[in-house]
Amino acid sequence: MKNEFDYSYDAESVWEMPRRRRRNRSIATILVIFGCLIVLVLVTYLGGMMFRWYDTQLQSGTEQAAMAVTEDIQEREVSYTQEEMDAQVAKAVEAAKVEAEEASKRILEGIQNGLEAGQTYVETLRPFYPDDMLVVSNGTFHFIPIQDNLKQNNYTEEKLNILETGEYQYVENGQVISHKGIDVSKHQGEIDWQQVAEDGVEFAFIRVAVRGYGTGKLVEDEYFEKNMKGAINAGIKVGVYVFSQAVNEEEVLEEANLVLNKIAPYKIDCPVVFDVEKISGANGRMNELSLEERTNLTLLFCQTIENAGYKPMIYHNMEMGALMLDLETLESYDKWFAYYNSDLYYPYDYKIWQYSSTGRVKGIKGDVDMNISFEPIWEE
Repeated sequence: MKNEFDYSYDAESVWEMPRRRRRNRSIATILVIFGCLIVLVLVTYLGGMMFRWYDTQLQSGTEQAAMAVTEDIQEREVSYTQEEMDAQVAKAVEAAKVEAEEASKRILEGIQNGLEAGQTYVETLRPFYPDDMLVVSNGTFHFIPIQDNLKQNNYTEEKLNILETGEYQYVENGQVISHKGIDVSKHQGEIDWQQVAEDGVEFAFIRVAVRGYGTGKLVEDEYFEKNMKGAINAGIKVGVYVFSQAVNEEEVLEEANLVLNKIAPYKIDCPVVFDVEKISGANGRMNELSLEERTNLTLLFCQTIENAGYKPMIYHNMEMGALMLDLETLESYDKWFAYYNSDLYYPYDYKIWQYSSTGRVKGIKGDVDMNISFEPIWEE
């Protein structure tokens, strides 16, 4: 295959071309211009050859330095001797070398500092790839280009306030704008919802049912009714979710219809959520679906819920969003994102952030999932 830097002339033969006096000065001028163009081509060629091995982000910086030199040559309305042109080429190459060495040193120092600070390899490498999402799945590092056509979030770490209790808040202009929430299932056991409300919890997602990742059996959550009534009576806004392991349309519709039947007696302020997850460390039945199949099943659930008059939402994590769902197809539906670091790395839009699975709230014994919504997820 032809290289993009493959040219049809011999570079050394260009430099050794005999100099001859020209009677016609216009011809001489043309030759000088042509010679300068050759220099520009060679500078670009040399710069490209030297940095092809280098990381894309470093290439950007070093190529800018080389481009500055070549643009300077191009803009000057003067003639160059052979020696001057050689010097310009050597100058550009040397500048590129120095920039590459400095950039390499910065990267090595950044990696060293990150690892010494206790960061994982992934956390250490991510800042060097600002145009990609770096995700580890099944022991493999994936560099997924960020899709500019998808809605992006504008959350910043500077606005994140972490209390001594580990609770997260999002602050703008000195005011907490986020809303405190939890999600619960039978695993939390008996809950004192009045105490939960007194602890500042504004919304709660109650699990309706779970499908076994091995058996495929759909099982209702035995604490659903009690949790729904307790949360509503305590003045907490409620939404619901189903933990899906559906592998076909029939199973998705079974899950959606069960949810609709169970929530019919209640006032649902928050979304109805399709919890689509990969089962880690086990052979989950939904793990084997293709991206297209998983996306279509998620879409079917959301459409069914929406057609029934409720607001659907999709729960997912980094791996699902980067590798296992087509977010463009699901763009119109709100997202609930699970991520247990405080770096706000995920670029795409989401309304709710599940930031911990080991939170503590009054009225609940043991761990509970903690969430914040960046705006009200209910009608005021």
